[in-house]
Amino acid sequence: MNTTMNTNESTTIIGLRTGRALTYLLYAFAILTLVILTLGFILELFGANPDAAFAQWVYRSLTHVMSPFRGLFDAMQLNRKSTLDLSLLFAMIVYGLVAMCLHALINWLTGRLIDEGA
Repeated sequence: MNTTMNTNESTTIIGLRTGRALTYLLYAFAILTLVILTLGFILELFGANPDAAFAQWVYRSLTHVMSPFRGLFDAMQLNRKSTLDLSLLFAMIVYGLVAMCLHALINWLTGRLIDEGA
């Protein structure tokens, strides 16, 4: 009986550790996405040169992370070069909320691991 109990406990601990590791990966993705969104928002707002290599990289990255949010709000042209894209702001809020939820999940999983005695 003691062997069965240890096997169940170790399986639970392995599952919790795996869940925590996956959550850390998702959390890292959400933070990286927020950085890219922030850079894109600033570059568009200040009217950065879209031909510059860094701006091209940021805009290419934005294409991927903005796909669920593109066209949600109309971008406002502030002047000849500068654009205020409210879809970018909304995406930053959503990804930020996702990151906060993942952070809470990490804390919960860590608490469960401590409670299990790992």
